[in-house]
Amino acid sequence: MYKRNNNGEEVQPEETKVWECTSDKCNGWIRANFTYEEKPECPLCKSEMVASVKMLQAINNPGMK
Repeated sequence: MYKRNNNGEEVQPEETKVWECTSDKCNGWIRANFTYEEKPECPLCKSEMVASVKMLQAINNPGMK
C-alpha cells in the first residue's frame, strides 16, 4: 500500500487511463491526463502508443481541463 508522508493516511490505487508503448523493447507509458495529443507517440522510442488502464495512485493535473 501507499502511504502519504504528511499524515500516514493510506492511499488506495485506482484505475487510471494511460497510453502504453506498442514496442516489445520498450516499457514506456504515460498517464492519459498528462498528454496533450489525441494519439501520442512514445517519448522514449517514438513508437505508436495504445490506450490502456493501470492501477495507479491518483495524481491531480491542474493544468488539464
